[in-house]
Amino acid sequence: MKKYLLLLFLANLLLIRYAYGFDIKGIQPLAPYGVFSTFSAESLPQGRSGIALGFERSRHPDYYRFTNQFAYGITDNIELDITIPYVYDWEHSTDGFEDIAFGLKHRFFDEGKYGPSIAYILGASVPSGKDEFSTEGSYGGGLIVSKRVGPVTGHANVLYFRPGSNKFKDDVTFAAGLDFAASHNFKLLGEIYAKKSYSGKIDRAELRFGYRILTTENLLTTIGVGFDLKNRTPEYRLILSFTYLFPHKEKKIKKVIEQEE
Repeated sequence: MKKYLLLLFLANLLLIRYAYGFDIKGIQPLAPYGVFSTFSAESLPQGRSGIALGFERSRHPDYYRFTNQFAYGITDNIELDITIPYVYDWEHSTDGFEDIAFGLKHRFFDEGKYGPSIAYILGASVPSGKDEFSTEGSYGGGLIVSKRVGPVTGHANVLYFRPGSNKFKDDVTFAAGLDFAASHNFKLLGEIYAKKSYSGKIDRAELRFGYRILTTENLLTTIGVGFDLKNRTPEYRLILSFTYLFPHKEKKIKKVIEQEE
């Protein structure tokens, strides 16, 4: 399974030929440490890593986006995230990579009986994308708040990023989501995602619903649909992703038994 997912990861990078996106994807959370694009304050444990392969299909504009993600738990409360998006515009037959995005998430306050867990994220993207899909890099960060009440966990994010090119305006994102643990291996997801884009002309407010299944012990499948609430661009978005969390390697403890003579 591990080798198969790694091959798919490389295939997404090397074999996809056509792409285009109406917005910039930016840094994204790795499931299950987020909803769709809303980050959770929780993170991968120290030494554990995961990869994700994502797919989006949008209607008006018609485009496909393929996303590769990687995350690594540096400590129990510090996580490194990498997002590599590639998009295809069906209408204009245009393709290209977006800028590769990096993020460092640090949870500095753990959840208590009444208080939430709080984290901040610092991020940047390198100017690695095609001209049509690049902002010549970006940098910024934001605040992440999460709170669990029974089987429901809620998350809220405020993110601010500044593009590398002065041709674009600053990007401000407000996101709120929740996941409801319907069973041990099944979660219902809901999210509202509002974003002022780099162009300064596309202000989006999108409502998303879906679910997440623990397909196998380390494989998560996320399926969702999004509907634009403002100007219907896009009219809807279909979301599919597969996340593989590499098993945690436990240290072997050697036992020494002394025998009495």
